[in-house]
Amino acid sequence: MDITTVADDLVVIHDGLLTRRYDGLSTDTDHDLDGINVRTLPKPEGELLCRFTTVNDVHFGEVEAGKLDDHPEGPIRRSAPEADPYPEVMNRAAAQEMAAIDPAVVIVKGDLSQDGREGEWAAFESCYRVPFGDRLHVVRGNHDSYRHQDGYAGDKWVELRGVIIALLDTAIPGQTTGQISTEQIQWLDDMAASAGQPVIVMGHHQQWIVGPNGRRSDDYFGLHPDCSDDLDALAMRQSSVVAYAAGHTHRHRVRPMTQSGIPSIEVGCTKDFPGTWAEYRVYEGGLMQVVHRMSSPEALAWSESCRSLYSDFGVDYETYALGTLADRCFNIPFL
Repeated sequence: MDITTVADDLVVIHDGLLTRRYDGLSTDTDHDLDGINVRTLPKPEGELLCRFTTVNDVHFGEVEAGKLDDHPEGPIRRSAPEADPYPEVMNRAAAQEMAAIDPAVVIVKGDLSQDGREGEWAAFESCYRVPFGDRLHVVRGNHDSYRHQDGYAGDKWVELRGVIIALLDTAIPGQTTGQISTEQIQWLDDMAASAGQPVIVMGHHQQWIVGPNGRRSDDYFGLHPDCSDDLDALAMRQSSVVAYAAGHTHRHRVRPMTQSGIPSIEVGCTKDFPGTWAEYRVYEGGLMQVVHRMSSPEALAWSESCRSLYSDFGVDYETYALGTLADRCFNIPFL
């Protein structure tokens, strides 16, 4: 049983294929929900100005979940022969659930596809562009640029009521790892300096943050340590920058940046366990992240079957991917 989602007025609990949703709850309050004690989040100060949503690692075209390179180990999960491909099942559910809250924009933080092929991108566009139109803002990930494709390349500046989203292209064509170039840092520095409201930076690759052993690595799986430090230093200079949010790792996690202390966020993938999308509620006094697990019967059946991915490699994917409740649902104050 997982307490999947907590907001200021909402709790969602998943028990296998059963979804228990509790709406209209009192904010910042302990609730006994059919024998389970859950505390709702406090509501940031001021008026609710807008809502926007994000997905990442949607992977249209993927046919084997849990496969690592050419290793036969797994377990490797595949759609049943008569079933729709699982990326279509999961993304269709995400798009429908996001549409139900009528978001101001939908941000897709990379890995739209498995290999950046035209048919995969067409399936992505059909799922997301059709319902959201010009509200959809997309940046590529490593899977979209392994063959040096330039579709969905480039940075974007998305202004909403109460917040600005700086969407960075962190892909290095042909590589798994990511970067933020010196030119991108300068662009973001200049734009943030003149921003009249808070800025949340988003990209595909997660930030390197120094760990207990202090080891730096040029082949770190996410953003290179040097540009990760540059982003942290930028946040020190520009108080308008309130967080960085990424995908890529297929996990939910939030850590403070080393210097600025602002959140560095990772949101789990849409395509398998736990199968999520993120909602952001923008208030005058802060931003609330609320991660939702797709709850259609088809989506839940697939994501439940993926809890044990990578167990042959000794990986506890269930714990890794889900993270803690505090990794998924929390507030970011505007100073």
